[in-house]
Amino acid sequence: MKKKIMQRPDGPKTPKLLNTLQAIVRPLESLEANARQYGDIFTSKFIGYQNVVVVSNPQAIEEIFTADSKQFDSGKGNKMLLPILGEYSMVLHDGDYHGRQRRLLLPPFHGERMRAYGNIICDIADKVISQKTIDENFLARNAMQEISLQVILSTVFGVAQGDRFEQLKQLIGSIFDIFTNPLGASFIYLPSLQKNLGKWSPWGRFVEQKKQINELLYALIRERKAEKDPNREDILSLMLSARDEAGEPMTDAELRDELMTLLFAGHETTATALAWALYWIQYLPQVKEKLLQELDTLDENADPSVIAKLPYLNAVCSETLRIYPVGLFTFARIVKEPIKIMGYEFPPGTVLSPCIYLTHHREDLYPQPNQFKPERFLERQYSPYEFFPFGGGNRRCLGMALALFEMKLVLATIMSRYQLELAENRPIKPVRRGVTIAPAGGVRMVMKGQRQAIAKTLVSQAG
Repeated sequence: MKKKIMQRPDGPKTPKLLNTLQAIVRPLESLEANARQYGDIFTSKFIGYQNVVVVSNPQAIEEIFTADSKQFDSGKGNKMLLPILGEYSMVLHDGDYHGRQRRLLLPPFHGERMRAYGNIICDIADKVISQKTIDENFLARNAMQEISLQVILSTVFGVAQGDRFEQLKQLIGSIFDIFTNPLGASFIYLPSLQKNLGKWSPWGRFVEQKKQINELLYALIRERKAEKDPNREDILSLMLSARDEAGEPMTDAELRDELMTLLFAGHETTATALAWALYWIQYLPQVKEKLLQELDTLDENADPSVIAKLPYLNAVCSETLRIYPVGLFTFARIVKEPIKIMGYEFPPGTVLSPCIYLTHHREDLYPQPNQFKPERFLERQYSPYEFFPFGGGNRRCLGMALALFEMKLVLATIMSRYQLELAENRPIKPVRRGVTIAPAGGVRMVMKGQRQAIAKTLVSQAG
């Protein structure tokens, strides 16, 4: 008997505009409501996309991630990022070009290379937090953005000081602020709003700032090419020396767009994840206590690679990326030829969108999914179709290992050396910040001093 092919999954009948606005303004509530009503595979409609199939079933996600990449147009699914990243960005392409760019960019993110960045990350984290004074209130997200940006400028661009460092820091720090609230995020999701009405308009300001960043990046590329210093270990220098199978390097335009991609993918995202991690550590005393006990087993000048292997620190980072993943979805896959997934046959043009957030909140995988419990990552090994904060398949984030490395080292440096407290010990809601899901209000914290100094004071008082 011939196996029946199921019709397209059911889903909300909300008009496209309203559905798009709900996804921008109330993304989590919208996803949860649809999952409750329609299950772990449902069809939705958004402006620019007719049939988007939202998937949070691990078996279906495995079928999507392991399918032949030639069956999908994944790059076209990211077209909304074109104005930000540029036409040569790897994430906007498929096929041979996408494969070439991934191969050219992969070596700098190899484990051996990353070890060279460990001490830089620790030093930057310490420098930024050490500038906070006793009883000073500060926003964790802002501090983490400063750390993340300096790490990118040092490790990716190879710029750690001077005029260009300050110019890049100022421009990069402000360009993405345009998209930080739901209204600003609309400029990404609704291309019709992308009107340059002069530098006082949001899009006009973005265009002008991007032009200035382009000029700085092209100048940096020219300067680095002229240097020809074989001892430089920053990612840009390694990108300059990379060659494809035909012996060809990346063009200046390709280098610029890939630098913007690394910047976009690694700055706001890592800062947001770190802000969430600091919130959870401070909000839950038992988590903070366990983490400090583990960190206190380290030598004072422990090797960064040793820190990165600490099991509870890893579990805290994993649970942070599970409960509120920075990105709600992986890169979408647009079907090129009919494909069967979980009994459904999807026609060309269907957008398959694995949902990180809904998968990470499945009760069968993560009991009490709304509770922050790092222990679940010590008790169970999750498959790459059950836990995938960096996406999966041939579109998995290239910088995953560096992002996790940075996250662990920054948290270990701050928590082992400084005593911090939440300014307000209360639950914090997740809100949209551009394409990320960030803590509302930025996590206000208070600096109480260095841990060692506080410990000595307590000992002397006890004496």
